[in-house]
Amino acid sequence: MQLELVSIGTELLLGQIVDTNAAWLSARLAEVGVGVYRRTTVGDNLGRIVAVLREALERADGVITIGGLGPTDDDLTREAMAQILGEPLVLDEGEAARLKAFFAARGREANERQLRQAMRPLSAQPIPNPNGTAPGLYAEWRGKPIFALPGPPNEFEPMARDYVLPRLTERTGGRVIRSRVLRLCGIGESDAEAQVSDLVQSENPTLAPLAKLGEVHFRITARADSPDAAEQMIAQMEHAVRERLGRYVFGVDETTLEQAVVQSLIEAGQSLVVAESCTGGLLGHRITSVAGSSEVFLGGVISYSNALKEALLGVPRAVLETHGAVSEPTARAMAEGVRERLGGWWGVGITGIAGPGGGTPDKPVGLVYIGVSDPTATVIRRQIFAGDRATIKYRATQYALWLLYQGVKHGGCDSLSQL
Repeated sequence: MQLELVSIGTELLLGQIVDTNAAWLSARLAEVGVGVYRRTTVGDNLGRIVAVLREALERADGVITIGGLGPTDDDLTREAMAQILGEPLVLDEGEAARLKAFFAARGREANERQLRQAMRPLSAQPIPNPNGTAPGLYAEWRGKPIFALPGPPNEFEPMARDYVLPRLTERTGGRVIRSRVLRLCGIGESDAEAQVSDLVQSENPTLAPLAKLGEVHFRITARADSPDAAEQMIAQMEHAVRERLGRYVFGVDETTLEQAVVQSLIEAGQSLVVAESCTGGLLGHRITSVAGSSEVFLGGVISYSNALKEALLGVPRAVLETHGAVSEPTARAMAEGVRERLGGWWGVGITGIAGPGGGTPDKPVGLVYIGVSDPTATVIRRQIFAGDRATIKYRATQYALWLLYQGVKHGGCDSLSQL
């Protein structure tokens, strides 16, 4: 079964409100086997709302609208639904009584504007709203369901969960859609996809590559008659992907790279210290955003100036004068210096040019040196990252975390020579 979602409200188009409802509902619909192939946002204009609903109903097996059911003149979902159905709006006596009781309990009288919320197309049924005044609506157009739900999330979510999803589950016969996301780092999207090109052609389960900042994601989606069957299909596809790209997979679904690093350090019983120049503390921030990082993260030094690189980390003045702050010897001295002075098992040093100024032909904007040191060896990587200042800083910390993760998981710095 395929539905379309139509979010209604000019405030959404103006960016004054972020449409979290549609994202939440899409995820819940997948759980009951309903696919969402299109989501549309339309402003508070009756003609445009009607046009969008007609198009959606022609394409899909049904529609769910979000918003536009309140008491004001720009709440037009009822009117649009009535036009689609070719029916008049009538007063639902039960809902009118509920509204009158609602306001009476608060020492107020339900006025004509409030009672607009009790209007419905002739064949529509109200959907109870236990947390607000505007009921939802349910009707069918040529056998296709139309659900209309209010916009406030505290009203929308319970109504969708308790009324809409059970109705749709009856129609899908218990089929489900399940997804899992494999998160990779250290390989580009095109290279990763090339290694699983035959798997990407699979129709059920599907395998879809998604490029993210500093990462590649593969989303596995399965449609099946039961959750167990879907999970089994996903597990088989995941196994096939890991056989080819397992070295690059660091997490599943919402697992971040910093979470994977912290967990691997905890499992290995190893500690970490960092020395940052161009990233200005971003690496430490990402690590300490992980709950439990205090078990393994001892601290760090933000050595932005050459003087602090020398005084706090022991970077030799001769290295700074001969090679400069942005160089392989400086990154090496930072990583080894912070590890020795702060007592960590692992030391990471980052130095580079984040821009937008400061670059030269020999040392362009985006040039970053990353040092990773353990008790046995130190490895240095030279990278040139594209993007603005914030992007370069993020990519630098992402690559540093990736090197660290690989080192911890595969036996130390010596293993990084294979990357």
